[in-house]
Amino acid sequence: MAPTQPLPSGEIIYTGFLTWWRDIVGGLVGLTIKQIKALLKQKHQFDLIVAIGDIVPLAFARLSGKPYLSFLVANSSYYEGRLSLPFTVTWCLKSRHCLGAIAKDNFTAQDLSQRGINIRWLGYPIMDALQPTGQQLRRDSKTLIALLPGSRVPEAVHNLAQLLPLCGAIAQEKAVDFWAALVPAVTVEHLQTLAREQGWQCHGDRLEKDNCTIHCSWDQFADILHQADLVLGMAGTAVEQAVGLGKPVLQIPGHGPQFTYGFAEAQMRLLGCSVTTVGKNPQEANLISQASQKALAILADQHYQQRCRHNGQERIGSPGGSLAIANHIAATAKTLAGKG
Repeated sequence: MAPTQPLPSGEIIYTGFLTWWRDIVGGLVGLTIKQIKALLKQKHQFDLIVAIGDIVPLAFARLSGKPYLSFLVANSSYYEGRLSLPFTVTWCLKSRHCLGAIAKDNFTAQDLSQRGINIRWLGYPIMDALQPTGQQLRRDSKTLIALLPGSRVPEAVHNLAQLLPLCGAIAQEKAVDFWAALVPAVTVEHLQTLAREQGWQCHGDRLEKDNCTIHCSWDQFADILHQADLVLGMAGTAVEQAVGLGKPVLQIPGHGPQFTYGFAEAQMRLLGCSVTTVGKNPQEANLISQASQKALAILADQHYQQRCRHNGQERIGSPGGSLAIANHIAATAKTLAGKG
């Protein structure tokens, strides 16, 4: 219903002022004005708006003058222990036009409700996209490690390049099956280039070097996560999903623009004990050696793995959030219709 355009940041503007400035120069202001005009022109077609996100979608909903619900999918009190909302977000949430907010976790809902915000937790929809097919992944050992290099290209390719030597180091110490969950934008041509640059062999959907084999899949994300004993993660939402399934996650910092040490550290605060980050710089000496030893220690620690399963339920929760949120939106819309 409104125009869109790609921006230099790839929609990741929180990585610094320079990134934000590049978006402004690249047309962010003009795009925002066009989107506001489109909203105001078409708002009369709608009885209820659902704002998903924080400042921008909430501000748009408020500007419309229509009743709205808010899903604060980008905010969590787990980051700092208490959620510090920008003034504009608080203003929008306490507006008479706001019929309520939905939090991504129960801790955030409790925090904000104590400050007079009408908010509830109904589950986290990301867990509803993880239904396994039941197909057993090929494995030659008792241990399966999942690789989550992210979804944005070229960063996902760069992240995968960083994970290859880590897999090789782990395989030198323990028999492991590695499965990489890739997005379609990461192509076989990318894999061939990585193999050539790092001395691996690429056989279509497999990367091999010495006694290490990495199976690459573009359509078995849920199966890979469910069957994994450990996740090597350099991603955002996918890591949250892994934690929700009770999996331990090991991170190493990337070059960005998204997955840097700062992002990885924030994920540890958001997701708790399930996530471990080794190193602060992707070029740090002994990073691969330290990370491989940490991976082996995690695989050997049954008590820690049990803590991860409990933590996943506490931080993320079970499937069912999508239906619960949809029912809440439908009930709110029905109430509005009843008021005529």
